[in-house]
Amino acid sequence: MSESDLAAATPRRASVADVTVTIGLTVGLLALSVALFGADSSAGANQIALVIGAILATAVGIRNGHSWRVIEENIVSGIATAMPAILILFSVGSLIGSWMLSGTVPTMIYYGLLLLDPAAFYPACCLLCAVVALSIGSSWTVAGTLGVALIGVASALGLSVEITAGAIISGAYFGDKMSPLSDTTNLAPAVTGIDLFTHIRHMLWTTTPSFLIALGGFIVIGLVAPGATGETGMAATLATLENTFTIGPVMLVPVAVVIVLAARKVPAVASIMAGVLLGVIFALVFQPDVVLALTGDATLTRSTALMKGVWMVLFDGYVASTGDTNLDSLLSRGGMSSMLTTVWLIIAAMSFGSAMEKAGILARLVEGLVALGRSTGALVATTLGTCFGVNTLAADQYMAIVIPGRMYRDEYRRRGLHAKNLSRALEDSGTITSALVPWNTCGAYMAAALGVPTLAYLPYCFFNLVNPFISALYGYTGFTMTPADPGDTEPLRPRAPGHDAT
Repeated sequence: MSESDLAAATPRRASVADVTVTIGLTVGLLALSVALFGADSSAGANQIALVIGAILATAVGIRNGHSWRVIEENIVSGIATAMPAILILFSVGSLIGSWMLSGTVPTMIYYGLLLLDPAAFYPACCLLCAVVALSIGSSWTVAGTLGVALIGVASALGLSVEITAGAIISGAYFGDKMSPLSDTTNLAPAVTGIDLFTHIRHMLWTTTPSFLIALGGFIVIGLVAPGATGETGMAATLATLENTFTIGPVMLVPVAVVIVLAARKVPAVASIMAGVLLGVIFALVFQPDVVLALTGDATLTRSTALMKGVWMVLFDGYVASTGDTNLDSLLSRGGMSSMLTTVWLIIAAMSFGSAMEKAGILARLVEGLVALGRSTGALVATTLGTCFGVNTLAADQYMAIVIPGRMYRDEYRRRGLHAKNLSRALEDSGTITSALVPWNTCGAYMAAALGVPTLAYLPYCFFNLVNPFISALYGYTGFTMTPADPGDTEPLRPRAPGHDAT
């Protein structure tokens, strides 16, 4: 191949104008989507904005010499990376439906109403979720099981479900982030080349004060916010639950099994599907009348009606008919079909992120960001901002750890900074902020599992909001910014023009 043919076959580098136009228009469309549709923007409007963004990125890539086939293959590959999350979403949809039908969630709500003091409800939610997530290493499992019940308790007490969701997510992400069983907690040190427990110990400096601040915030809200308005009707709610479902400690066995399986590092989908199977068995054994009432078809034999009722719940969720309108609204949830809009959002987001990546727009964007971090504080802040940017543009927390980790690894070493400073920054933003972006896989999952829109719970995710700022503060003050080990640094030299940090 001649030099001219080689030059023609080599795609051009994305320009600043390419980056500005593509990202500017997409972000503008997303902002317009939120302005026009509010909390319902994730029901379809955001998906359209992201699809248009993917089209823009693809057009830029083709104009710069990338082929449609290559970009399409990268989009398909990007969607494939989201398949584990999609499988978990569908599994959780069936889990919620089966646990409603089996009486597992109603039992959790029943005992929650009896045991949780409304005045300390929000901090108690945060602490409870933190402890469970720390033991199993999964914020998703905590939100999809314990979180669903806590939202139900809050609703029954007349407390804010938005604040409750913020407390659940704050606690779940603290526990997930500090657990050696967590996938992201293992990924960050792997990307930067340090030991797992070195990484966890270094995170304590930023994570502990952030969590204490979050707890303090929920305590203050519990003291100053309006009290529980549903307390006067709590007795009626408890009676309705008892009259509709078989309530008892044995109904919590599916929860215990899922938590044990998760703690033993059984794959998430397998753990959740085991919970679904137990939910179905418990429904047939303990709640046959509830299953038959759901079917509502007197022409069917008893066994056929039971099978149809369980089947309906797995694909379309449970529909309560207790006679209490508020309780029916609370318990009527779940089913794989309830996750379809969220899956649509994830596919649209991954298409956009993958098109941006293959078109070279992401690489061009982050290349300029490296140069912004001239001081140690600026470098840490830029790392944190990049992680949040990748969470927003690529819609995946794993990419928000891996891409900035690769980008800044040499730069931290060049500055004489220990790699654990980078791994901490990756988790302080890449892991933490993923739940704050409506179209990110984490934000979409939390909204779907808890039934609270991302933008509605976002202001109350105190831990997720505070942690990146604590991390940036440490960078600017130098507090706990550990220097590199002797012999593990490079001379600080100017970068070559056009240096590509990726």
